[in-house]
Amino acid sequence: MAAVVQIPKSTKALVLRKTAQATKPVYHDAVLEERPIPALKLGQVLVRIHASAFNHRDHWIRKGLYPGIGFGSVLGGDSAGIVIASGDKDDPLLQKRVFLVPMRGWERDPEAPESPFYILGGGKANPLGTFAEYVVVERDQVILTPDHLDDVHAAAWPIGAVTAWRATMVNGSVKQGDNVLITGIGGGVALVALQLCVARGANVYVTSGNQDKIRKAVELGAKGGVSYKADDWPVQLGALLKKNGAPHLNVVIDAGGGDILGKTSGILKAGGRVVVFGMHTNPKVSMTMREVLKNQKLFGSTMGSKQDLIDATQFLAQHRIVPIVSDVLDGLESAERGFQILERGDHFGKVVIRIVPDSPKTFPAKL
Repeated sequence: MAAVVQIPKSTKALVLRKTAQATKPVYHDAVLEERPIPALKLGQVLVRIHASAFNHRDHWIRKGLYPGIGFGSVLGGDSAGIVIASGDKDDPLLQKRVFLVPMRGWERDPEAPESPFYILGGGKANPLGTFAEYVVVERDQVILTPDHLDDVHAAAWPIGAVTAWRATMVNGSVKQGDNVLITGIGGGVALVALQLCVARGANVYVTSGNQDKIRKAVELGAKGGVSYKADDWPVQLGALLKKNGAPHLNVVIDAGGGDILGKTSGILKAGGRVVVFGMHTNPKVSMTMREVLKNQKLFGSTMGSKQDLIDATQFLAQHRIVPIVSDVLDGLESAERGFQILERGDHFGKVVIRIVPDSPKTFPAKL
């Protein structure tokens, strides 16, 4: 028997439906539907979602560019809210503020997932998604929200956090005093990576195609940045490093792929690390004998484990980091506007839907 008797019988949810229009390029539908809430089983909790955040993955799913798409599944992988019911008697999670663990299959192995890995939202593996008013989830797949965060900023945390933490702290081994390059600043993962590295005490440099985003990154603690639209951006970055008395880069955190190693090899220390977590530029990453002879290391980094997310959240709470939110939309009915913002690509930070109108006030982004 559930620990809370009065449970809503249904929830609104944003569901992925195959488009009926033969458009090119394809763009599948996101339909707001009413769905029944299943009865709680032992080990499950019911979370009332206060806020859910967009990821580019949601946009790619609608474009048909993501593997394992599941029509009829609920979209969204990031959310935060409050536990209002439990399948366990006297559950200590009741009335606690939490955010959802956004992936399954990787609990704590330091190297790779222990079982088939997937991310919540829009997939075949599991119909569960976070763009909903209520979500039933395993009680061990929620994490307590740090007290200094409201639900809007907590919803902006999980996917970006676990990806950035593993890229910077696990694979990048960033430490105090390191000189770190983060490419493509402005996206959710890159911004969290910036905040984590600055809080660690590293000297962070960035690239972007938008000078305003570089300026905002400097306001958040970056030492400087260059435009990747310039053919000689590595030379410009090298000059900036020299100006700041830095002999080289220690670590590169990259979401583009392509020839990132070749472009940065000349300003990356011998034995330095390049961590690639995305392929926005090119799905192939090249490496030549030049980098091999300099003992420079290339790491692939995708998401992370639940333990990585727990570690990242403890670090967030210790340093009272507030994730950066670009736009806050009200209600699931406004989801289409969120997808339009992602398509434009001029946002700086996460796009979040506030589902509960009286959810707590938001905080300004800070380190």
